[in-house]
Amino acid sequence: MNDSLIQAIVLGIIQGLTEFLPISSTAHLRIVPAFFGWTDPGAAFSAVIQIGTMLSVIIYFFNDLLKIFKQVFINLTKGQFITNQESKLGWYIIAGTIPISIAGLLMEDWIENEFRSLYLIAGTLIFFALLLALAEKVTKKEKTINDLSFFKAMIIGVAQAFALIPGASRSGVTITGGLFVGLNRETAARFSFLLSVPAVLLSGLYEFFKIIPVLTHDNSISLIVATVISFYSGYLSIEFLLKFLRTHTTYLFIIYRIILGFLIYILIYLNLI
Repeated sequence: MNDSLIQAIVLGIIQGLTEFLPISSTAHLRIVPAFFGWTDPGAAFSAVIQIGTMLSVIIYFFNDLLKIFKQVFINLTKGQFITNQESKLGWYIIAGTIPISIAGLLMEDWIENEFRSLYLIAGTLIFFALLLALAEKVTKKEKTINDLSFFKAMIIGVAQAFALIPGASRSGVTITGGLFVGLNRETAARFSFLLSVPAVLLSGLYEFFKIIPVLTHDNSISLIVATVISFYSGYLSIEFLLKFLRTHTTYLFIIYRIILGFLIYILIYLNLI
């Protein structure tokens, strides 16, 4: 097995496991190669293999997503807007995707270059961990998906836009946003997963079509392997987090992020990464 394939397997596992845990997959996809002396796979690689983890969301929540899609489509054909919980969720997901879509287009160059600084990633890991800790401390965490409003969905959508900064964690910032609007932990995570589907799929497909001209046989195989593995590890990650948050807080992830952030600073200072 050649080195590029080994790297693809490792990065696929990391992407799947960390995409849905509030610890930042893009940060880990930047940190692990730096630690092992591998070439930075880049923002495009990270975005494309996220398609695998998004497929795991689609499979895991297939029935929910199908009901939402069907209801929105039926309503549109009848000239209606919101008629029930499924159609409401559908429009909330669409509206909540707008902030990250606009920010992604406006900040594309920064995302692919300046934002991949290890200094920035370390600081972002720590800062957003503290923000999540604040949400855990001051919010009531009582509301369910039925209590979600357009305003609350937009707050979570705006929070999701911060996930463009490596280290913030898409699931982390959306769960934080969910907690701040009063959702319980499991509901915040569930809506975070549903909200991720259009944003990450659109991002992944956009980056995929951008890198098609430079794909070779070897890096195509690596990309496919990493994407497939991220699908399987992502599915396990979703199942774990939803069960975990029914009876636990997010403090385990908060502590991990803070330790990892300071560890990165130490490794940089020692010239080890």
